[in-house]
Amino acid sequence: MSNKVLMKLKGITRTYLMGEVTVDALKETSLDIYEGELLVILGPSGSGKSTLLNIMGGMDLPSTGEVFFDGENLSRAAEGQLTAYRRQEVGFVFQFYNLIPDLTAGENVELAAGLVEGPLSVTEMLKEVGLATRIDHFPSQLSGGEQQRVAIARAAVKKPRLLLCDEPTGALDHLTGKLMLSLLQKVNREQGSTVVIVTHNTPISAMAQRIVRMSSGRISEIIENTSPLSPERIDW
Repeated sequence: MSNKVLMKLKGITRTYLMGEVTVDALKETSLDIYEGELLVILGPSGSGKSTLLNIMGGMDLPSTGEVFFDGENLSRAAEGQLTAYRRQEVGFVFQFYNLIPDLTAGENVELAAGLVEGPLSVTEMLKEVGLATRIDHFPSQLSGGEQQRVAIARAAVKKPRLLLCDEPTGALDHLTGKLMLSLLQKVNREQGSTVVIVTHNTPISAMAQRIVRMSSGRISEIIENTSPLSPERIDW
C-alpha cells in the first residue's frame, strides 16, 4: 500500500425518495482510499456500504459531496466520462456473479478484455483462477464457485486500478469463499490493484490492511490492521 490517495470521498451523502418517504442511505461520509491497498468495508444490511461501493464504482452519484479518482472529480462527470471510468479503471465482482449466460467462460472474460487497451491474456487469466479446462463451458455448466472465479478473472483481466467486490463470498460455501478471497488477495499483491471488499461477514476483515466499519449510513470507525491474515487462516 502506498501513501498516494487513489480515491477521495468528501462529505458525500446519498438520499433516495421512496414514495413520500426520504431515505438517507449515506450521511456525510468522507474517506481516502490508497493506491494498492486491500480495504474491507464492514457493516450490517442497510448500513450504507453497498451504496458507498456503487458511488466508488461510478454506478451512482452522491446527492451532495464530491468524489475524486486520481484527482478527477467524478461527482461532476458527464455520463460519458463515468462510462469511460467504469470501463477503463474499475473491475466489479458481485455476489451473484452477473455472468452473461449465453457466453462461455472465455467469452465472458474476453468481453471485458475488449473494453481496455493492453488487457491481460484471457487464457492466462482463466489459468490463474484454475479454470483453464473450463474455458468453453457456459455459466450453467459451472458451479457457483467456478462462476465466481470467472467473475474475478473477468474483473482482473482489465488490470483495473480499482477492484470493487460486493459480498463476493455471500453465495458460496466456506471453503470456496476462502478460495475467492485468496484470488482477490493475489490480484491485489501481483497486479497492484486497489481492492475494496464490502461484506457483513466480520472475520473477512482480518485480511484487510484497513477496515472501515459502517453503521446507519455513516463510517463509525476506521481500523489500521498491522498484521493482515491470509484468507486460509480465516474462519467464519
